[in-house]
Amino acid sequence: MSSSQRSDRHQAKPGGKGLHPKNLHKQGYDFPSLVKSYPALAPYVKANAFGNLSVEFTDPQAVKLLNAAHLKHYYGIVDWDIPEGALCPPIPGRADYIHHVAELLGEFEPFANRASTQPEITLLDIGTGANGVYPILACQMYRWQCVGSDINARSLENVAGVIANNPTLKDRFTLRMQNDRHKIFDGVIRKGEFFDVSVCNPPFHASQDEALKSSQLKLQNLARNRGETRPVAASQALNFGGQEAELWCKGGERMFLKKLIKESQVFATQCRWFTSLVSKVDNVKPSTKLIRKLGATDVREIEMKQGNKVTRVLAWTYA
Repeated sequence: MSSSQRSDRHQAKPGGKGLHPKNLHKQGYDFPSLVKSYPALAPYVKANAFGNLSVEFTDPQAVKLLNAAHLKHYYGIVDWDIPEGALCPPIPGRADYIHHVAELLGEFEPFANRASTQPEITLLDIGTGANGVYPILACQMYRWQCVGSDINARSLENVAGVIANNPTLKDRFTLRMQNDRHKIFDGVIRKGEFFDVSVCNPPFHASQDEALKSSQLKLQNLARNRGETRPVAASQALNFGGQEAELWCKGGERMFLKKLIKESQVFATQCRWFTSLVSKVDNVKPSTKLIRKLGATDVREIEMKQGNKVTRVLAWTYA
């Protein structure tokens, strides 16, 4: 088999809820420790129907504070916040993505265990949003040099505030505005610049209506798990987190991935590995087919598990 035909499915070893073995969150939520580190979370932590401590995951404020507590307790990040309505990605799953990327790059140990002579890893986050979570985690877990790009100036302003309040991020996390919403890498990667890896959490849906229906279904499933039968209001679903460009774009995830992959070929010599989350399994095959057609030398599907949820990272290189 030629190098251009190689393909591997990588899966994390069993650990806790299926998270990566190096993931600090693999044993579940430690609410007493989180509350101790971040007291603002305390009013939102209550015993659920099974007698276990939890938060109301349909409450955007509770979810946001849970994320802030995770970032403070495990990663030393202070004053993390996002504007109302912005996407609030769960920290355990996002940390998993970075750990898998580290393996992809051969970076098996956190920064403290690396030899001082090892070159620094550079990461580009496409669509870093108002949360900036991927670069924040990469900086704190592995001390990588990171760039976050976005088409939303307000989102970048919010992340800039977080960076300004955290000295460990100031020299490692920089932001770039993508002024053309029809482009991804073009206008962000500069001439003569090289990245070890790019990461991306693509918009899932093709329209606001599709995103709304998905959020309503998600909330109804959460309510059903608690034994509730009340309907979910549209306003509540809209507050679940995520705005335009974060949750939806023309053509949805499949079209975004197609654009991402095509543009990656143009920057093949300036990024070692291109990666992206793929939320819909039906989008993996056509994306992989296009990647091979464009001449990638290695394509990998990395499977990530958190409880019963399975997500995938598609990774490819032209090197």
